[in-house]
Order: sequence, then C-alpha cells, then structure tokens
Amino acid sequence: MPKSVKNVIILGAAGRDFHDFNVLFRGDDAYKVVAFTANQIPFISGRPYPKELSGEMYPDGIRIYDESELPNLIKKFSADVCVMAYSDLRYQDVMGKSSVANANGADFWLISPEHTMLKSTKPVIAVCGVRTGVGKSQTSRYVSLVLRKLGMKVVIIRHPMPYGILKDQILQRFSSLKDLDKYKTTIEEREDYEPHIKNGFVVYSGVDYEKILRQAETEADVILWDGGNNDAPFIKPDLLIVVADPLRAGNELTYYPGETVARMADVLVINKVNSAKKEDVERVVAGLRQINGKAKILYADSVISVDNPNGIKGKSALLVEDGPTITHGGMLFGAATVAAREYGAGSIVNAKRYAVGTLKDVFQKYTQLSDELPAVGYSPKEVRDLEATVNLADCDVVISATPTDLRHIIKANKPIVQVYYELKPRGLDLDSELKLFSKKATKQ
Repeated sequence: MPKSVKNVIILGAAGRDFHDFNVLFRGDDAYKVVAFTANQIPFISGRPYPKELSGEMYPDGIRIYDESELPNLIKKFSADVCVMAYSDLRYQDVMGKSSVANANGADFWLISPEHTMLKSTKPVIAVCGVRTGVGKSQTSRYVSLVLRKLGMKVVIIRHPMPYGILKDQILQRFSSLKDLDKYKTTIEEREDYEPHIKNGFVVYSGVDYEKILRQAETEADVILWDGGNNDAPFIKPDLLIVVADPLRAGNELTYYPGETVARMADVLVINKVNSAKKEDVERVVAGLRQINGKAKILYADSVISVDNPNGIKGKSALLVEDGPTITHGGMLFGAATVAAREYGAGSIVNAKRYAVGTLKDVFQKYTQLSDELPAVGYSPKEVRDLEATVNLADCDVVISATPTDLRHIIKANKPIVQVYYELKPRGLDLDSELKLFSKKATKQ
C-alpha cells in the first residue's frame, strides 16, 4: 500500500460517524478507515460496519470498538488520523479526546458540516439544537404542521439511530405505528418517530442518507430534517432553524457542535421561555447574538399537558423522562417534573432507589440523576429492566414524559399518565418565516 494512504479511526455513536464515512471516506483510496469507535450509546461496539455498507475497499466490513480502546487502536493500526464524529460534548471533552489522539501519534480532525451535507432536489428545512433536549422534536412537529396547512407535502428525515443490525437498517421508511415493530425500533427511536407518524407524516431514517434522501424526494414537496443531539444536518438546508434552551444558559457557547449550528442558523428559537428566568433568557440571547448577528431570534414556550390530570393530583409519583435529555443531555429535570408540579402530585419517589440491572449502571454513569428515571431502551434487556424498575417503585402513579407511549412497551402494575409537550411560539414570527419559505419553495 502506498505510504500516502492515511489510516483513519472514526470516533462515533452510531450516527454521524457512519454518515461521514459514507460521504467522505467510502471509495476514496487516499484513506483507509481501520476502525470505528463507539461512545455515548450502549451495545453498539463489538459489531461490524458491514460490507453491504462499507463498499468494495472493505470486503470484511469495518469493526466497531469501544472508545476506551483508542490509545491501543492507534498503535495497533498505525493510525494517522482520528476523526471526531459525534455530538453533544463539552469543549473540554472534545479536547481531551484530541489529546489522547495526539499523544499517541495521530492527528485529530473536526470536519466541517458543509463537507458532509447532501444536496437535495427539493426545498429543505432543518431543525437542529444547541444541546440535546432543547425541544427540537416539538419544533419539528410544529414546523411540519404549519407547512402542511400551507399546502405542502412534508416528508421527514430523522437523524440516524441505527442501533440494531446495520445491514437491515440501510433505508427505513415509517408510515404507520406497525413499522415501529417491523424495524424492531428502540425506545429512543420510538420517541422521535411515533409523534410524527401519529400526526400523519412519513419518516425516513437509517444509515445511508444518500439513498434515504433520494427515496424521500420521490414523495415530498419539502424535506424536513429533524436533527439529533446538537448535530448539524446531513442535508443542506434552505432554512436552518436552531433551538436554544435558557434552562441551560451558556451551553450554547460551550458544547460541540452546538455552537457551530448556532453560528450557521437562519432562525434561532429560544424555547422554554415560560419555564426560564428572565435573566437566563437574556443571557442566551446575548450569547447567540455574539456569535450570529444575521439570524432572527424568536421566542417560544414549551407547553405541558397530560392525558389524565386527575390521575396525578395528590398521588405519589414515579417520574419517567426522555432518556437522552436527562442522561448525556445533562438536564437536571424534564417534562415529567414540570407536570408533577403543575398538576399537584402529592410526592415524588426516588427512582434511583428502585433501579435494577442496567438501570443501576445508568445511574452510576450519570450521577446527576436521582428522582427521575430515564426511559432508556437501547436493547431488550434495558426494556425489561425499565419495566422491572417501574413495577418495583412504591408509588400510586407513573408520570411518563417520554414521547412514546410506555403503555405499549411495558406491562406496568400501576397506572401511567402520559405527558405531552408542544411548542407554542410567542407571536407569529415563526409562522411568517415558514410562509416566506413556502412562497419561495413553490417558485422553484
């Protein structure tokens, strides 16, 4: 092999890493990707990136290792470059990984989103965020419904979550709730796909986003990219909406690649204004204005509702939250806590006390967790442990704020009250931006 060929290790979390490989490295004989590493998401290391996806240069596929092995992997494969390809990391953590790579003889690359964005033949709106849990999904839902009222057929492409058998997840199309079972989706996938499907939209996801995009284009007037974590879009948007969170004021300037997408934004939505302190909202606005003087800054509330208010009042409650938001998203509380307060729960039980199996490991890893139970379900074992934890809890009711309906996933021995949260823009500015986008799109 010529010495000019660079050996590459891609650091990822089963999403951005695969996309960067597909777009930048697959089929390029100037590079040899010798390994993927995995972090953030459990149960994805130890499997291969299969030959069906890796291409002719990799007839045996590419193995995925745990990121903790990175120093040894650099030496074992004589790696020249380590590519950072996952999201929602503190800058200190990003540079810590850079130091590991550099100290062991490898360069450390951060790739511009521009170099990996696919070009669509249809108009594209992307919704991204500065952190996990800022309210991207509720913003995407709002945008999709407004565009439909404007007469546009919207097809949603979701940021990847391929946590199963990768060769079976190359291109996935979800148009009914039965498709969630067909593709054996995790709780984390259901949280993002299910609300869109219930609203009557088709959702695409998977691994190969070139194939996904071209298929989605055949049935869409407009493509809506529904982002994950604080990652940049895989498809070049005509309008980029980025959501910020005043409950974590300052994070918009200290997390990768959240600041990047905030700098790229055409519209910045400050969400959860109804739950935040005025000074924190002002701090976020000042930080965003410092890095992006061209974007319009809009404001929105995150409005909570439940399907059975009487089931909460005066009752002892176990709180179940959207998993990523309170785990690697770092939120100290979620929508279940807000619902418990607004609907008068009598008391809150300590979720950590009842955790079993893999849920104990989650509490040990994310030490900020205590009263709230993250709805993690990346594997059947985690789902079983979630069910066991819920059933062990000594309480009257479960208040569940995961966007998927837990009553269809676990068999609980106590009633579950479902929490809903939707975006409510302040004023008509967001609607006006979408109307302007619609007019431009119909002229193309």
